[in-house]
Amino acid sequence: MTTDRVYNVLFLCTGNSARSILAESILNTEGKGRFKAYSAGSQPKGEVNPHALKELEALGYSSTGFRSKGWDEFAKPGAPEMDFIFTVCDSAAGEACPVWIGHPMTAHWGIEDPAAVEGNEVEKARAFAQAARYLKNRISLFVNLPLATIDKLALETHLRQIGATEGASQKQTEAN
Repeated sequence: MTTDRVYNVLFLCTGNSARSILAESILNTEGKGRFKAYSAGSQPKGEVNPHALKELEALGYSSTGFRSKGWDEFAKPGAPEMDFIFTVCDSAAGEACPVWIGHPMTAHWGIEDPAAVEGNEVEKARAFAQAARYLKNRISLFVNLPLATIDKLALETHLRQIGATEGASQKQTEAN
């Protein structure tokens, strides 16, 4: 992998309304010039969770232009060719994914769904803040990998280790 190109990264989740949206925005900021992030879902909800957008705004990341969309958009001819695909929810990790052109590197970076938290607005906001923090930490580790000089096997190991960092979902923890 060369350093003078932009790597395309797709974050997958089931609904494409919260975690994958957070990850897309965070990577597009933290990896600007080196990475272009996208997000999609296997069963898109059709709208972005307002708590996700509020959390992005609070952290100073872009919160505009996002939409909940299906992963089939990225499996069509003419779609950007992905270099990396990360699942951020356990259910998407277990689903039959489309065949991706170019055989991108994949890893599971599951974290608990903040949209599933029930309670008052403070508890929901706390769940989204925590999810964003976990994703930001993983993305920081990812953007600092020496992609131009690391071999494929070592890269796969690093990507799996990143997925097992703080906040890993129960399924992710059991897989490692």
